[in-house]
Amino acid sequence: MVKFMNKVKKTRARVRLICYTGAPGELIASAARLCYAEDTEMIFEQEPGQAERLVGMLRNMGHMSPIEHVVFTFYIEGVSRAMTHQLVRHRLASYSQRSQRYVRHGGFDYIMPPQFKGKKIRNGNTEVDAETYFEETMEYLAGRYAKLNEALGSSGESSNEDARYVLPNACETKILMTMNARELLHFFGERLCLRAQWEIRGVADQMLMLAREVCPSVFNGAGPKCIRLGKCPEKKMTCGEFEKIKKRYAS
Repeated sequence: MVKFMNKVKKTRARVRLICYTGAPGELIASAARLCYAEDTEMIFEQEPGQAERLVGMLRNMGHMSPIEHVVFTFYIEGVSRAMTHQLVRHRLASYSQRSQRYVRHGGFDYIMPPQFKGKKIRNGNTEVDAETYFEETMEYLAGRYAKLNEALGSSGESSNEDARYVLPNACETKILMTMNARELLHFFGERLCLRAQWEIRGVADQMLMLAREVCPSVFNGAGPKCIRLGKCPEKKMTCGEFEKIKKRYAS
């Protein structure tokens, strides 16, 4: 009989840039030049600084299709299933995610929302710390998962697939994501907004720092959509922090 370890632990998001298109600025510039070139002999030859200037001009003009030729692959771990349910809504991307069917989750890691810090839970006539209550809930669910898996024969895939129904959205997962640069700009525009959920916003912030380091011609000045628009589009739902956000992301 398989023995399940029910000890669970809290974790946090970690993002790595695994690979990306080499010489991204030069490739984008070449793609743009091809659109207008009568003589294509030298379209892949770039003078110093030429590619960066052309990429900047493309972004300013809104001529974004050449940017799609550059792709980035990120490995994201220490995030919740709640977060990846949001992430995969960005459909112009490729994803490979750790399975709860093929991988046993008897002692899963989990993500705890920071908003629970300092909060209290009313439990009968007493108050308990919200973080402690959350941790105990994760331990409880891990134990129930193990018992249900055992009742199903602890047979791997065939028992995991039904026992996983009690796993929480807080359960940690790992996901590999490949996205082109144009879609990344859109992703950052939506998910770096202060109205975006805190966990995916933190992941997007890590991704932007990594992408900007290797491809500044595309990602310098990238950020939430208010940066591109020059104002907050959320109207009554605005965060009210436009000037602060502009100072952080605009360049």
